[in-house]
Amino acid sequence: MTAITVGLGGLAGWRVLQRMEARQVEATAKDPVVQRAAAYFRDNLSTKTTTDALVGDYKMLQVALGAFGLDTDIANKAFIRKVLDSDLGDRASLANRLGDKRYLKFAEAFKNIGNAASTGQAITDAYVQRQFEKRVGEGNESYRLALNARNEMKAFATRTSSDKTMWYEVLGNKALRTVFEGALGMNNSIANLPIDRQLEMFVSASERVLGSSSFSEIGTSEKIDKLVTRYLALSQIQTNTTSTRYSAALSLLSQR
Repeated sequence: MTAITVGLGGLAGWRVLQRMEARQVEATAKDPVVQRAAAYFRDNLSTKTTTDALVGDYKMLQVALGAFGLDTDIANKAFIRKVLDSDLGDRASLANRLGDKRYLKFAEAFKNIGNAASTGQAITDAYVQRQFEKRVGEGNESYRLALNARNEMKAFATRTSSDKTMWYEVLGNKALRTVFEGALGMNNSIANLPIDRQLEMFVSASERVLGSSSFSEIGTSEKIDKLVTRYLALSQIQTNTTSTRYSAALSLLSQR
């Protein structure tokens, strides 16, 4: 995988990445490996309508999971089967119980394939976007997390779920949670607290820092930009502080 780098760090690099994003996503889509994977998925979707057929085809599953950022589960076929076979109408089913709602979205996408052509295109488009984000992450993981958070938040803003439901999704989504914790200045040790207490703390911090805890408001372009830029700025400060301390420690050691 070829890393995508911008030659700068922090907010300056983020602004450069935003300007070059469309061109780089297009280049990712034209990459021969990505292109072949996406074409194979679209061409075979209409014949892979059962759980066993999808899970049994490594190349199909790779794209399917990749589209939802679940690539690391490629070897967990028994688990993926259970997710896909979940009764989505039953709140107690596995897909509904998992805190990370990407699994639920994954199950929903394949429960009723319907129009294979439109479904295939939507999933391969998402797969290309995720591949782009992964390549950015090879150069700068903070930028990958920022891209993911931006796209997730845009989707949240269009949904009719309650704010409480969506906050629980943030808490269960490791990548998105990392950005919120960083932007809101929260210590990741709060993950050890009861989930309801965590929710209270995130809501309170969001109202204080972003001016609202409602996703209809914090999902606007202005608020998403504030969330992402705060995350990147504070991450850069933390990185620079750590680097300075490390350099100081080395300097002290070299003087002995």
